[in-house]
Amino acid sequence: MNLTKFIKDLNTEDLDIAGGKGASLGEMTQAGIPVPPGFVVLAPSFEKFISDAQIDAEIDAQLKKVNIKEMESVEEASEVIRGLIDSQEMPKDIEKDILHQFELLHSEFVAVRSSATAEDASDASWAGELESYLNATKKTVTGYVKKCWSSLFTPRAIFYRIEKKLHKHKISVAVIVQKMINSEVSGICFTVHPVTTDPNQLIIEAGYGLGEAIVGGKITPDSYVIHKKENKIIDKNISSQEMMIVRGEKGDTDEVEVPKTKQERQKLNDKKIIELAKICKNIEKHYGKPQDIEWALEKDKLYIVQSRPITTLDNKI
Repeated sequence: MNLTKFIKDLNTEDLDIAGGKGASLGEMTQAGIPVPPGFVVLAPSFEKFISDAQIDAEIDAQLKKVNIKEMESVEEASEVIRGLIDSQEMPKDIEKDILHQFELLHSEFVAVRSSATAEDASDASWAGELESYLNATKKTVTGYVKKCWSSLFTPRAIFYRIEKKLHKHKISVAVIVQKMINSEVSGICFTVHPVTTDPNQLIIEAGYGLGEAIVGGKITPDSYVIHKKENKIIDKNISSQEMMIVRGEKGDTDEVEVPKTKQERQKLNDKKIIELAKICKNIEKHYGKPQDIEWALEKDKLYIVQSRPITTLDNKI
């Protein structure tokens, strides 16, 4: 049984073992999209961990007790299940495989991200339900993998699976371990304008530092609207940015002040805006549907760190 697999060796046929994010990153890598290198701790590793620890029956028993109309019962089940997972040792073969793959990345820091196997389907997007950890090291990576496993049972994730009637389906979780991009600028791209729903307009949001500042709503990013057929910027809104999230000296994240000379500046220059727009158009073309894309810029190189279908458009386009 494969416990891990390189991202470059995965594609969309691997949803059941790599989850939505993992399969998508592999698919994009194979299509020539600039995705940071990494590997996926496959869902069967999580299932082996649960089986070896003999805690599967207790997890099922806790989930059966949940009444989503009583938030207290959701929180209680989450606390018990996550405690069960946290208290178990990781099987040595899985730990050894993870550390071996980590060495092959030649990166001091990695991002560790959950990838649910029922994830990013058009009718059931797990975006934001599970956990991710930045700047993990060789010393901390296996602990963060376990935290990602247990995040399948956060109160939000438990509520979500029951609300979406997924509790009778098999749900598992893979974990992506990927070279950490220490971004100077990062952001989001929607390949269809989410407000006007114009399929000929693509919008890019950009901010200084790591992307968590935008995703977490801590800053107002720049926004650039691009005409997709003409590869032309048709609108720009430049926002003042006083704070950014950066990697700390110990690998943690710090909120720091943006130098005053940069606070009012355009975050991504016009040339990079068009370069990024072309990459994002290629991703949309590859998947054949509008995409919600996370990107990062490090040392003048653009990277795509995630892409998933835009689920909020419904049948508007």
